[in-house]
Amino acid sequence: MEKRFAEFLSAENSVLALIDHQTGLLSSVRDIEPDLLKTNLIALAKMAKEAGIPVVITSSMPEGPNGPFIQEILDILPEAKYIKRPGEINAWDNEEFRNAIVETGRKKIIMAGIVTDVCLMFPALSALADGFDPYAIIDASGTWNKLVQEVTVQRLAQAGVKVSTWASALAEIMHDWRSEKAYPLAGVLSEHTSYGLVYESFLATQNQNA
Repeated sequence: MEKRFAEFLSAENSVLALIDHQTGLLSSVRDIEPDLLKTNLIALAKMAKEAGIPVVITSSMPEGPNGPFIQEILDILPEAKYIKRPGEINAWDNEEFRNAIVETGRKKIIMAGIVTDVCLMFPALSALADGFDPYAIIDASGTWNKLVQEVTVQRLAQAGVKVSTWASALAEIMHDWRSEKAYPLAGVLSEHTSYGLVYESFLATQNQNA
């Protein structure tokens, strides 16, 4: 096994790229409930904020039919670099977007996008070809139907892109319950998954023992 396939994400080695999470595109998603996708995306954004991970956001012709980027994400990540592409379908073809990633000095790109088979897959493959280590977050991405999602995941994995979920990425970055970021990140996990029941029980026990 190549070493890079066994390496883990950290707050210090990764950058988050959110690609074309636009209101018009979100309404066309059918492989996952749009509301669930949005919830997962919000969790991913909160993860980056709590961990101090740099974020690059891009949209494709937001004044057109794809619609504006989801405002809640922009509100969570006001310091993110936001790039409005004038026409490139593959975000990696946009020099400003590409340079924003490069300037972070980080090789591991946590990526999500709508639609999965174009807006996520194309830049993931291009970034891989340029020597980056992309992680495709499938449950914060969406596309036309389940078959398209399955075919896209297969192609990404065959190419060497790491396919993952937002909660798995969060756990990699959290790494250790004793870390400084552990409790803020666990709070994100508990807010957006059923792990909240476990976390509430844990906090109650901690309070009793205090």
